[in-house]
Amino acid sequence: MAKLGDRPNSVRGNRRREQLVDAAVALLCEGGWPAVTTRGVAERADTNPGLIHYHFGGLPGLHAAIAGRAGDLVINPLVTELLAAVDERAALATARRLLPAATGDGQTTRLAVELIVGATRDPALGEVLRDQLREARGQIADRVGQLHPDWPPARLTGVATLIAALIDGLMLHHMLDRDLPVGEALAAVEDLLEEERA
Repeated sequence: MAKLGDRPNSVRGNRRREQLVDAAVALLCEGGWPAVTTRGVAERADTNPGLIHYHFGGLPGLHAAIAGRAGDLVINPLVTELLAAVDERAALATARRLLPAATGDGQTTRLAVELIVGATRDPALGEVLRDQLREARGQIADRVGQLHPDWPPARLTGVATLIAALIDGLMLHHMLDRDLPVGEALAAVEDLLEEERA
């Protein structure tokens, strides 16, 4: 039996694979992981259930692809905007603007919750999310290193970890409490930055 990696890629095959992942992500948003069944995804994609085995090696492979796509949808927009900020102050303004919007979007919120649930229940999904978070922290550390080239690598890693944890924590708390004073929290971080510079 050929390994999945040994299968030749074709435009049609890639398009079908994307269609299956899109259908599965839609089901994940609607009903969580229990809704993502072989039959449910095939029906949503209007295709043969056997294609899930062909393209992903079965439901676990499809789940990993879904986790990757969902992680991209949840993590990448915020990280991309933060990396584009010219300095820390601009990054805080970006976070202040994006955090309430991200948690106000029902699809993003649902995907974030399902990613965490899936990652805690399935080690393979946990690996996918862990790798995405590590990549995001690495990108943040690289950007902080551009702003502070004299900082040692351990400090860059530590600051990137704190930034990621701050964003994750604020998102989680804002999901649960729409009255969370996000602006005030980020203003306090800005005050700490100013104190460090003084």
